[in-house]
Amino acid sequence: MATTLLSSYVSLNGLTDFARSAPADDVAVLGLALVASAGYLLKGIVWDRPDPYHYTWFERPQEKDSAARNLQKETRNIAQKLEETHKDIVVFFGSQSGTAEAFANRLAREIHLRFGIGTLSADLSDFDAETIGLLPGNKVAIFILSTFGEGDPSDNTTGLWEWITKSPHLSLSNLRYVAFGLGNRNYKYYNRVVDVVAEALSTAGARSLLPIGRADDSNGATEEDFMEWKDSLFEIFIKNLKYKERESTYEPTITVVEDDSLTPIDLHLGEPLEQRHNSKASILESPVRALPVVVSKELFTSSNRNCLHMEFNLSAHPEIKYNTGDHVALFGSNPDVEVARLLRVLGLTDRKDIPISITAMESSTKFSVPTPTTMHALFRHYLEIGAPVSRDLILSLCQFAPSVSARKFLSSLGANKDAHAELIRSKHLNLGRLLEYAASSDANTTWSDIPFSFIIETLPPLRPRYYSISSSSVVQARQLSVTAVVDVRQLHPESEERILGLTSNYLLALKQSLHGEGGPQPHPHGLTYALDGTNDALQGGKVFAQIRKSKFKLPVVASHPIVMVAAGTGIAPFRGFLQERARLQSMGRDVGKMVLFFGCRHPDEDYLYKEELENMVQAFQGKLQIITAFSRQGPRKVYVQDRIEELTDEVTNLLQSDASFYVCGSAAMAREVAKRVGEAMKTANGWDDARLKVWSERAKRTNRWQEDVWG
Repeated sequence: MATTLLSSYVSLNGLTDFARSAPADDVAVLGLALVASAGYLLKGIVWDRPDPYHYTWFERPQEKDSAARNLQKETRNIAQKLEETHKDIVVFFGSQSGTAEAFANRLAREIHLRFGIGTLSADLSDFDAETIGLLPGNKVAIFILSTFGEGDPSDNTTGLWEWITKSPHLSLSNLRYVAFGLGNRNYKYYNRVVDVVAEALSTAGARSLLPIGRADDSNGATEEDFMEWKDSLFEIFIKNLKYKERESTYEPTITVVEDDSLTPIDLHLGEPLEQRHNSKASILESPVRALPVVVSKELFTSSNRNCLHMEFNLSAHPEIKYNTGDHVALFGSNPDVEVARLLRVLGLTDRKDIPISITAMESSTKFSVPTPTTMHALFRHYLEIGAPVSRDLILSLCQFAPSVSARKFLSSLGANKDAHAELIRSKHLNLGRLLEYAASSDANTTWSDIPFSFIIETLPPLRPRYYSISSSSVVQARQLSVTAVVDVRQLHPESEERILGLTSNYLLALKQSLHGEGGPQPHPHGLTYALDGTNDALQGGKVFAQIRKSKFKLPVVASHPIVMVAAGTGIAPFRGFLQERARLQSMGRDVGKMVLFFGCRHPDEDYLYKEELENMVQAFQGKLQIITAFSRQGPRKVYVQDRIEELTDEVTNLLQSDASFYVCGSAAMAREVAKRVGEAMKTANGWDDARLKVWSERAKRTNRWQEDVWG
């Protein structure tokens, strides 16, 4: 700019002589031109300077406050954190789906209420793992760790896992700890993470105060397993650590304040929260965006079951990309009937849309819902109000009961494990339904004494549900598909009551609203949802979605042989695999031998993509073989593991030729498949169990054996 002004100055001197001899009119015109030029050059310097505070017109006050708070960088030293916050116990959580986090928060609150001991619930990724070794001997560390996939730690446990497994000379003689794991016996590596961590801690000299606790979700016993372990922990607190129990009364960790001054633009009214524990999670997950549904159709032909094929267009979001085999997280919402029920029973219907602000009473306290917002938005979009109630929750509700009879009912139900189990076998009891049932003698009774802070602290946050993408990014890079069975479970063989899956039924309602024959159709079970979203953000058939990268991938070399095993919607990623190889073949690439084992109930009811798969068999000209297993067709139930056993020679020959082996479906199915294949490999090669274990571990380590399974 300085050079430009200097050049202009020299040019003006050169024009002076011209001005002396030119006519007056020409000089006047020239003068106006020079003034205009000078004004243009000085724009933004002398005049029309930008207002440095202009951006404040567009700021959300709550975001500014949040940013200011974040300027005070939190320490990553857990020992220092405990000293700063005057805590004596830390409850670390390693959580993938949110269950371990919920248990950690509950446990921290209950320890404080029952014993008056300052307790911190801590995300493992918020602290440097090596600082655990700095905890003094008068502190206690509690680890609540989930295991998922092939015995993998959760994303936020990565730092601890790397430190504990790759530091050979650790000395943790000052550390006192207890550990509880979340797992599922249907998985081969049941509770592997907590076992590895606890063994490494003890090897390094840490002192365990209690044997490892392990939850087993295969039979739905996670909650009861946790309560049993917690009771044992509290016995240790009393007998060994000499902690004194006190009368337990509710003490909030957050404040909830109604604020009419807030306007709708200030509020979080439905947009998902993007919570990324660490840099690894940021790499694995895309931003959340509202994706339009461009195709939705029913895949089942049976009248009482539904399976949806839905396609989402990515064209408006170039920042969103997926690869074949990835997962997509879809964000549903709670149905209108359950939202209205809980608002009504709490006596909040008339106040549901009043803006509220939520504030932690201590800087170390975290909560998983947005602020500011409304009670209505929290119940619809941010809290899992349909979750079944635990005995712990039932007992904690007693203090807020609106009548003696309601208090007596809750106290008896919460204290009696068998009575609780019997009731939940016959009734699906979420929080709203429980409160209705407990005060059923008076239909007009409301539980208005329950603090709203208690509701936020108690209910788990609403999480997205993950689906395997059933399309190939090579074939349709800007349009991904999902194959989702609609979850409708009969509560009990003798009960007509059903438990309806949250997101799959939301998707079904959306499909019915968009593509019902003869116009929009009602949901088969009468459910309704706020499908247009807040401020019509989802109008026209959109769903909030997020891509999550997966390791479940085809071999890099297209000529490499593969074996795929799927049951039900486990076919999803393999449809993408086959689409990709079909495209590569059409481009002149050589593709390897492919065998697909696919199981379902009946070929005329739930054989997913039957016609498409049959066409692929023809197109691949002998390179694709599909072997089916139907469990409801004949007198004998046949499953994919049975077909594998029948074709042992072909399967073992492929594996001996270094074929890649893939399994997608339920964990129970995957376990049986691994068992049958293992026996076949032992027989074919004359191996013992030890040699089979070496082969199996190598296959998994080199990605020659991959699983995408769920509970």
